[in-house]
Amino acid sequence: MTGKERVLMAIEHREPDRVPVDVWYTPEMRDKLASALGILESPGELDPDPLCLKFHDLLKVTVGPAASYYLSDKEFYTDEWGIGWRRVDYGHGHYTEPVSHPLGGLRDPESFSIPDFNDPARYEKVRHVVKYYGGEYAVVGEMACTLFELSWYLRGFERILMDLHREKDFMRVFLGRLKGWALAAGRNLIEAGVDILLLGDDFGMQDRMIVSPEMFRELFKPLYAELFEKFKDLNPNVKLAFHSDGNIEPIIPDFIEIGLDILNPVQPRSMDPKKLKKLYGKHLAFWGTMDNQGTIPFGSPEEVVDEVLARIRDVAPGGGLILGPAHNVQPITPVENMLAFYKAVERYGTYTIGV
Repeated sequence: MTGKERVLMAIEHREPDRVPVDVWYTPEMRDKLASALGILESPGELDPDPLCLKFHDLLKVTVGPAASYYLSDKEFYTDEWGIGWRRVDYGHGHYTEPVSHPLGGLRDPESFSIPDFNDPARYEKVRHVVKYYGGEYAVVGEMACTLFELSWYLRGFERILMDLHREKDFMRVFLGRLKGWALAAGRNLIEAGVDILLLGDDFGMQDRMIVSPEMFRELFKPLYAELFEKFKDLNPNVKLAFHSDGNIEPIIPDFIEIGLDILNPVQPRSMDPKKLKKLYGKHLAFWGTMDNQGTIPFGSPEEVVDEVLARIRDVAPGGGLILGPAHNVQPITPVENMLAFYKAVERYGTYTIGV
C-alpha cells in the first residue's frame, strides 16, 4: 500500500497492511539520524525531508504561528506577528520560545492587524508537495497554535490567563478575530489538496488542564466547532486532527461532538492510550502514543521495541493508530532507539494484528 492509503484507512478505522508511522524531530536530532543513515542531502526549499520520505507515511507542511518555531538561528528574532522569540541552548541542542508579546497592552480587542493568510505565496510548498508527493504520502497542512497559544504568544501567558477570568467579553472578541487567520489558512490548505488539517493548542499540563473544561466549552469549543464545520463544508473528505500536549481527557468528548477525526499526540505519561482506545476508539484515531519523556530518549532499544509492541497490541486493532513519539524527538536520543522503533513497526505492525 502507499503511505497515503495506509494513513487514510487507519483514520477510517479500517486495517491497512501495517500501522502507519510519523515522527517529528528537533533539527539536531534530524541531522544526527540522517548522518548515521548516510542521508547527506538537505531537503530543498519546497521538497520534503528525505528522512521523512524514507520512513514515514505522512508529509507535514506548516503555516501560521507554529512556523515561527526554529525560524532563525539568531539569539533573538521577531516573526511576522511581531512576536519576539529567543533561542535557548541547553547543551545537546536548542529550542526557541516566545518572550516578547506585542499585544500585551492591547485594550481594543479588534484594533490589531493579522498577517495575510490569503497570500498564494504562503501555499507554494504545500501545492508542490501535494502535486509531486501527494499520490504516495498523506499530506498534512499544519496550522497549530491556532487560538489559545496564539493568544498568549501575542498577549503574554499570565495576561491571557487573567483575561480568561476577568475579561471574558474582551476574550470573546479577541479570539473571534484570531479565528480569521485559521479560516483563511484552512481554506487555502484544503484548496491546495491536503488530506489532513492539523489544528492545535496546548490545553494540557502533565496531569491536568491549563484552563478548566467549563472555560474551554464556553470560550474555545464554539470557535473550533465553527472552524471544523466550515472546513468539512469545503471538503467533506478532509480529515481533522487536533494537537494538544498533556492531559486533556475531560474535553475529548467535546472534540468528538464537534467532528474531530484524529487526536495528537496522546502523551502516554499524561493519558493512557489503551484506555482512550477503549473509550473513544470508535470515534477517534490516535496519532503518536509513544513515550517521548522516558522510553524514546532514555530507554534501551529493547524497551523501545517493547513499547511499540504494547501500542500495537492496545491501540492498533481495528485501525485508528498512526504510531510515533508524542513530540519532537530530542538530540539526546540514541540513534539505535529510533532504528529499533522503525524496525519494530515494520516487523510487528502488520495486520491483522495479533494473528
